[in-house]
Amino acid sequence: MQNEDSSSRRKRVALFAEAVTLAHVARLLALGRALDAEHYDVTFVTDRRYADLLADSPWPVRWIDSIPASRFSESLARGGPVYDERTLQRYVDDDLAVISDVKPDLVVGDFRLSLSVSARVARVPYAAIANAYWSPCAVQRYPIPDHPLVALVGVAWAQRLFDIARPLIFAYHTRPLNRVRRSRGLPSLGRDLRRTYTDADWVFYADPPELVPIDRLPPNHQYLGPVLWSPDVELPAWWEEVPQDKPVVYVTMGSSGSGVDLVTALESLEDIGCTAIVATAGDSLAHVASTPKFAAKYLPGEAAARRARLVVCNGGAPTCHQALAAGVPVLGIARNLDQHLNMQAVERAGVGMLLRSDACSAAAIRDAVRHLLDTPSFNERAARMSDAFRRYDAPSAFASATARLLGREGRGA
Repeated sequence: MQNEDSSSRRKRVALFAEAVTLAHVARLLALGRALDAEHYDVTFVTDRRYADLLADSPWPVRWIDSIPASRFSESLARGGPVYDERTLQRYVDDDLAVISDVKPDLVVGDFRLSLSVSARVARVPYAAIANAYWSPCAVQRYPIPDHPLVALVGVAWAQRLFDIARPLIFAYHTRPLNRVRRSRGLPSLGRDLRRTYTDADWVFYADPPELVPIDRLPPNHQYLGPVLWSPDVELPAWWEEVPQDKPVVYVTMGSSGSGVDLVTALESLEDIGCTAIVATAGDSLAHVASTPKFAAKYLPGEAAARRARLVVCNGGAPTCHQALAAGVPVLGIARNLDQHLNMQAVERAGVGMLLRSDACSAAAIRDAVRHLLDTPSFNERAARMSDAFRRYDAPSAFASATARLLGREGRGA
């Protein structure tokens, strides 16, 4: 019997999702579903904490460890590297075990930084999913995220100090991965954190250029457009009971947001007569003065955004993209640098407002909500951004790019 022709067999693709937030798992789920099972043998690789989302997975699932979400948030809060050298070494070993078993023709990672090492050691082509504001090609200002320094000296002085120290801070954050690379016979990526986040053979940006523009991209970098995903959950019993006589505001702080910010936002909205529809993502509402009637653990975010006049969230890209796809402005209560960078793009486009979580108060939320609801330009620009979003189909773009990378272009892939 002759060996199978490698050009005609199904190509193996391993999708590695780092599970420190739901967003990284959800994006790869949405993108991977565009890969035709007739042409691709897909394996999904992630932590068991999101096993419920993968219960009906169309592909085999391999479980690997991700650090706890709480450790991820704590590292960001204290300004230290998310991963230490020991953790990354363990990640590389876990990656290599999966790669050895699956023998993929391509690995795709969403914030699985260890693939910068493991894919190269295994000599497997590697594509990374990232947000364009982390691109080494992006020209932008870096706002100081939540940090104790802000409370000590105020935002203005803290920002000046951060601007001076940022190159050193970024360099400090690159050390663990560079040490792991050197230990595995690979060269350093240098001292720019953006390279650490985007090092791959190909980089795919999960944003539209209309929101996060970059003038010149390397040939191995490509915009996919916004990656929209909502959990496959039934609409709650109250869905048709939401009154329309007051402004409806969709509120969610996602899997990485602050329960304190969620409570403050809900109480502020009640104070100014808005109706909140709430996705708690597991957070308790026990400390809310008046428990909202229209709350659920998860909601289909795109449908919830379409029901609303405003979306209040933690400033992360996935929820902001759901809002803008619906033509609805965003109020982002941002904590970490990723959220601040995303909201910086949202503010620059005139489709929302940023509030700093470390300086956020009920009064600030009330004022921001009133301003967003009462200023027509936010709705007008959000509607134009929605038109731009409709020009993109990120899963199809991902499938086309995968076909090109694996030589299936023109073969019915």
